[in-house]
Amino acid sequence: MSVLAFDLGASSGRAMLGQLNSRTIGVTEIHRFPNDPVRIGDRFQWDILRIYHEMKQGLLKLKGKHNLPSSIGIDTWAVDFGLLDQGGELLMNPYHYRDTHTDGVMEQVFRELPPGEIFDRTGIQFLSFNTIYQLASLQRKKPYLLQEADRFLMIPDLLRYFLTGEMANEFTNATTTQLYNPHTASWDDHLLKSLKIPHPLFHPVVQPGTHIGGLRPAVTEELGLPSIPLYAVAEHDTASAVVAVPALERSFAYLSCGTWSLMGTEVDQPVIHERARELNFTNEGGAYGTYRLLKNIMGLWILQECQRTWGREGMSHSFPELVHMAEAAPAFACFIDPDDSMFLPAGDMPKRVREYAARTNQGVPQNEGALVRCIMESLAMQYRYVLELTEELSGRKFQGLHMVGGGIHNETLCQWTANAIGKPVWAGPAEGSAIGNMAVQFIAQGELSDIWEARAVIRESFPVKTYEPQDAPLWEEAYGVFGQRTGKR
Repeated sequence: MSVLAFDLGASSGRAMLGQLNSRTIGVTEIHRFPNDPVRIGDRFQWDILRIYHEMKQGLLKLKGKHNLPSSIGIDTWAVDFGLLDQGGELLMNPYHYRDTHTDGVMEQVFRELPPGEIFDRTGIQFLSFNTIYQLASLQRKKPYLLQEADRFLMIPDLLRYFLTGEMANEFTNATTTQLYNPHTASWDDHLLKSLKIPHPLFHPVVQPGTHIGGLRPAVTEELGLPSIPLYAVAEHDTASAVVAVPALERSFAYLSCGTWSLMGTEVDQPVIHERARELNFTNEGGAYGTYRLLKNIMGLWILQECQRTWGREGMSHSFPELVHMAEAAPAFACFIDPDDSMFLPAGDMPKRVREYAARTNQGVPQNEGALVRCIMESLAMQYRYVLELTEELSGRKFQGLHMVGGGIHNETLCQWTANAIGKPVWAGPAEGSAIGNMAVQFIAQGELSDIWEARAVIRESFPVKTYEPQDAPLWEEAYGVFGQRTGKR
């Protein structure tokens, strides 16, 4: 039996075919494509129609080469969305969460709704680009769009609608909006009314594993395919990645490592209290009645932007080359706080790292190797910091850390993470989001009984590499310096 997972990240997308044979899952990459946002004037937007076109190319590549899948699922990043009019037409190209249209909006919203009230009603961390602030920005600057809009669909909802003609809001992505109330298990009327966001825009929320139509006639005619069923999977890519964590124990910590790093644990009920708000943790929806108590960490975005900047300057380096340069640079020479807001927008990231170092009275990295080492060591230290906070909020002690996602190809980062946390790191699988997407489809069709059988099968199907901590005294001392330089003591 096979299923197709469209796994769409902030920098690339892929169509992956998953085949379940007895107790193993085999994965074949059908199509991969860049997902480059587009800057038009002052706006930074997703090329949503290009993404949809590439998804159709993935479907076309199945014909004649592979058995057609029994179903299709889509997972993507969170918070961004499209608005449709009454005729089902897209009203605007979706903004990228790194666009500046939300600058200052969160603070404006706080004048109408205290942050404590927002957190108590949603359990979601405060990020300037959360959907609530994007919609508040539209209400202030382009109210005519919300007046004309008939439906709100998040990115995977929107792409699923393009394929099927059916509209639904899926749970794991809906929770990231900071407009979903886990206490009532519905959109929060009070928040929507307070911000003058029309409630009829929002559909009832469906759970991962819900069957939502099949390929619409226009698509089947265009591509020459039958009407393959689509399922709402855990459509936030991190939620899918957590499904794929090959944990043997019920209590585990995970790090989904890619453009963003997301660290946390799986809980049965959201953790909503003042300490969680103070630490800016979030309670995003998970699959099968769970929540993801986690914190966003800026992740490999900082390094990716450095690579882009150097490329524009004529110094093209592959990621392996950059990691090799970092390994040759002096250790613990400089630290940054990866989550400082200066590292959020696109731009000249090497300049910003040097500015941070100068502002905090540290030695300024003078070459690519020193700068990359600073970023990678800082990420490893930040992982330890957030892991300790996760233990505090969850009341658990974790024996190690499961790392999934494309970032695990950076073996040096995996090793430095183990060194920083002083515990083993279990790395794998790399295609965690796609595999979790597949697992929900297999469960929905009765091929796997539940998430724990799926995790056991995933552990048997994909290699997991263990990194044991090294040089503990040196890393312990350096962690103290990191705390001093970043204000995290």
